[in-house]
Amino acid sequence: MDSTGITTSIVTTHADVQPSPAEYLARAVDLATENVRNDGGPFGAIVVSADGRVFEGVNRVTANLDPSAHAEVTAIRNACQGLGTFDLSGAVLYTSCEPCPMCLATSLWARIEKVYFAANRDDAADAGFDDAVFYRYFEGGDEDRAIMPVAQEPLPPAQRVAAFTEWSQTATRIDY
Repeated sequence: MDSTGITTSIVTTHADVQPSPAEYLARAVDLATENVRNDGGPFGAIVVSADGRVFEGVNRVTANLDPSAHAEVTAIRNACQGLGTFDLSGAVLYTSCEPCPMCLATSLWARIEKVYFAANRDDAADAGFDDAVFYRYFEGGDEDRAIMPVAQEPLPPAQRVAAFTEWSQTATRIDY
């Protein structure tokens, strides 16, 4: 980890042979295991950029009092900061466990090309991390969304879209 808090490394191998997905996954599991020993959650993740740079992340939800500090999100944040971009097209995410819906959405927004995971959601549930309610929230019916209702509140049309109007009129915006 450097002075900015970003963990990065460049993988160099003989004859430009990159580690296999299984090797990256083993590293992600090792990160997760070590993180448990450092008061973190049992999750680790690695983003390998299109040019082979490696960025790591671990779960710091309880340590940082941040429900978004999942390993995958942390690794993606580190990769974006380290690469100076929010677009990780061509990158691959390796994670110690099947990503939750938030981590999947973050991967989609980052334009991650592919995701590999070791343990699955059932393995996580067996350890007390049951994300099933979150999957049901997105995949299920109205009864599954009762845990957190989301509703649009009516506003006058111009007010409702004021931020989007400003955005579309801003010549210096960066589309994403």
